[in-house]
Amino acid sequence: MTHVRNEIMNAIRNFRRSAIALAALGMLVAPVPLSGQVGGVDLDTIRMGRFDFGKMWTFEYAPMEYFSETYGFDANADWFERARLSVLRVPGCSASFVSPNGLVVTNHHCVRSRVSAVSREGEGLLDNGFFATDLADERPIPGYFADQLISVNDVSDEILSALDAAGEDGRAEAQESVSAEITARLLAEHPMGSDSVWVQIVPLYNGGRYSAYVFRRFTDVRLVAAAELNMGFFGGDPDNFTYPRYALDFAFLRVYGQDGEPFQPTHYLNWGKGVSPGDPVFIIGNPGRTNRLQTVAQLEYQRDVQVPGLIQLLDSRHGAMGAFRAEDPETAERLDMRNSMFGLSNSLKASLGRIDALGDAMIIARKADADRQLREAIAADPELNTMYGDLFEQIAEVQQGNRALAGYFGAFLAFGSGFLESSLIRRAMAAHEYVEARSSGAEEAQLAQAARNLTGVSARPAGLERRLLAARLADFARYLPDSELTREALEGHSPEDAADWWLANSRLASEEAAAAIIDGGEDMADDPAMRLAATLAPLLASYGEDSQALGRREAALASDLGRARFAVYGGSIPPDGSSSPRIADGRVQGYRYNGTLAPPMTTFYGVYDRYFGHGGAEDWALPPRWQTPPEGLDLSTPLNFVSTTDSYGGNSGSPAVTPDLELVGLNFDRNIEGLSRDFIYLPERGRNVMVDVRAIREALDVVYDLDRIVEETDSGRLYRTEAEADAAN
Repeated sequence: MTHVRNEIMNAIRNFRRSAIALAALGMLVAPVPLSGQVGGVDLDTIRMGRFDFGKMWTFEYAPMEYFSETYGFDANADWFERARLSVLRVPGCSASFVSPNGLVVTNHHCVRSRVSAVSREGEGLLDNGFFATDLADERPIPGYFADQLISVNDVSDEILSALDAAGEDGRAEAQESVSAEITARLLAEHPMGSDSVWVQIVPLYNGGRYSAYVFRRFTDVRLVAAAELNMGFFGGDPDNFTYPRYALDFAFLRVYGQDGEPFQPTHYLNWGKGVSPGDPVFIIGNPGRTNRLQTVAQLEYQRDVQVPGLIQLLDSRHGAMGAFRAEDPETAERLDMRNSMFGLSNSLKASLGRIDALGDAMIIARKADADRQLREAIAADPELNTMYGDLFEQIAEVQQGNRALAGYFGAFLAFGSGFLESSLIRRAMAAHEYVEARSSGAEEAQLAQAARNLTGVSARPAGLERRLLAARLADFARYLPDSELTREALEGHSPEDAADWWLANSRLASEEAAAAIIDGGEDMADDPAMRLAATLAPLLASYGEDSQALGRREAALASDLGRARFAVYGGSIPPDGSSSPRIADGRVQGYRYNGTLAPPMTTFYGVYDRYFGHGGAEDWALPPRWQTPPEGLDLSTPLNFVSTTDSYGGNSGSPAVTPDLELVGLNFDRNIEGLSRDFIYLPERGRNVMVDVRAIREALDVVYDLDRIVEETDSGRLYRTEAEADAAN
């Protein structure tokens, strides 16, 4: 293990060199001053704003008084309950019931991979769209589900008491035990026969508080309608995270009950008639994890190490896939690579926005003031000061430990991921694990699992495999330039040439090698990839141990900081996003950009301006039925609109509602200026972007001829064919 520690120390010494390399690539932000003059502004005078931590309000700490006073309606407990029960969480996104017959609406991009999954031979539903003409045509989506939050329970005292009694070393075991007890109790309180009910215990304020959410899970979810890809993602990656925008990003699903009939929800959202500038809107959904409660020391680590490393990973893997798609478009389409690349490009653009925010001196100054105010509040309370007085210093020390492992963080980021990793590397590591388990006399169950890991590594097309392998070898060279690992992996060659050599000289480049090891008993000790795996394995293990120890320490400190913050501010500061149900408020409002004004709303006219202006280029190409404006389509219909409402990844598909809980839009994006929302909510800059329900209705009625869905959203009446009606009766 001594040589492993030496490798880590070499990584520490080489980190500055790696940082310089990242700076040359434009992926590292220079240190941001915390005091002095920037742009004529004295940073020492900058103060945090009232809503810097955002407006992602939880239902357990519902802002009833604030909503009522600010927007002039009675936002009582019943209003929040109706809002909560009308909304669903679907994989990676949000959705909502919009009829008494289980009809659900969400974004197209939330189900685009599922549209591909339900396409039959020769259909190409992703490009052509899908529109079920009756109930029988609604297609079941394999493995899909929708969760409805039916109960919210504050279990903070129960969990925190158990954690305090256990001490730092026993926290994980204590949390698992008390969580199991809470889960069993809540499941017993919510018997629902054969319906699926599950409990999720969610840490809020980074573990300063805990809530237990009881969900009803629907597993019979069927696709009803989905726009064509070129309408749902009109503008492609260039328009992503921008505004003005012109995307018809919608899809309809239907939830079915255990009896195979459309589910009848108690609460659903009525289809609204649209909004006007200045109108209040509320976004209900499941925003993903944000970092607004982190200290400045934690944000500086993200700026210098974490986010640049992620950008490099996303950029290199997206480039590898893009090059392969250009080389072999037919195979790339069969592998659904467009969807994979969309996910990477979306994350890449968001990460670039995050790095811009972390390099903004004004933002960091506001975060520093927030730290200062909390420190002072803790110091002013003798009891809080005794418990939490040195938290900021301890968190800063952990960041120094994280920085010491920065080279390994970059070299091993997403290591082993089936989506982003070379199959050769995954197979070599799995083979090493299996041979080690077999030689050490591992138990049968452990050996069987190792065998499954090995045989589970599938082959990739040669062009894609070569590029992904070269990308990982480039990671080694970039972040650990003088290490034994990099010398062995590249032997002085470029990553591309080294990848060609490995694929030509290792038997583990083939799937058949797995069978030879398992069935034939070979250990392949002489195979070069096995030797590389033997070098990699202890480095990964040591890095994992050290980083996990730091992570556990940071999590415990963050929990203590969350408890201190809640003791000072209570629910007036919402917790960070956690992919759990939230409600956020704002108003429909345009903004200044690029030397001009962005209008609060766009229309179908803009679609054709972009289409013709770009000469029908791929990102702005229109499906055949749209290339000439369809007869009867009102081009002045509002298509997209923006508001100041606080949203984040995971809010895709979230309903935008009025104070009367009428659906007026579907959240699907943020503007570039809003990408700073990972760290701070700045309504004067950021906007969330929504599809207007008027555009969806116009398209359903005029273009897609789905009168049955229009009528259902208008009146609630479920259309059935005569045969379906007879069967239902």
